[in-house]
Amino acid sequence: MLVPTNRMERGPNIVADRVRVVIAEDSVLLREGLTRLLTDRGHEVVAGVGDAEALIKSVRELADECAPPDVVVADVRMPPTHTDEGVRAAVRLRRDHPGLGVLVLSQYVEEQYATELLAGNSRGVGYLLKDRVAEVREFVDAVVRVAQGGTALDPEVVAQLLGRSRKQDVLAGLTPREREVLGLMAEGRTNSAIARQLVVSDGAVEKHVSNIFLKLGLSPSDGDHRRVLAVLTYLNS
Repeated sequence: MLVPTNRMERGPNIVADRVRVVIAEDSVLLREGLTRLLTDRGHEVVAGVGDAEALIKSVRELADECAPPDVVVADVRMPPTHTDEGVRAAVRLRRDHPGLGVLVLSQYVEEQYATELLAGNSRGVGYLLKDRVAEVREFVDAVVRVAQGGTALDPEVVAQLLGRSRKQDVLAGLTPREREVLGLMAEGRTNSAIARQLVVSDGAVEKHVSNIFLKLGLSPSDGDHRRVLAVLTYLNS
């Protein structure tokens, strides 16, 4: 039996990585598919809705019942106009429920929406392309990571934001390899995962990360938040 957690008040406290999920997707077929993917792996889908208004209402009602979800998975575009209702709802939920993880799905990279969602805080947030759902393990891992306060950004989103950030002075002091490491950090990867991706040692990655912190002016006094602050600097540059 799942012991309900209240991440909106207490921060991440997920039992054995099992998470409570609300899915907002107007395609019934995709919504049911996402539900099956998550429940088959031991997670609990506490609500499935088809529009942004129902999403906000469901999260509010669950919070009022002291059984809030850990994470919301929402399509960027939902009824009635199929433009930006989903991401607007996600931004509102992040404002009203700071402890709630939000993972949005999009058919294409829409930089404006990604930037708006990530503005101010990259903890417990994700932006994935819908094609990524086909990579089941990576998708489920992303849902759990976001629920636990981590970051999950699609590599294509990161690549596009990186292309924009190269025009800015704030990251000008980073080497190409340090930019690469910072981009992988923005995807939500751990140092060990970055090392595997780049085929280097964990120690080499740790050195790059330390150099990134130093060049971005993030002192050791920032503690565990330095990684988040580094990613925010990257995303907001």
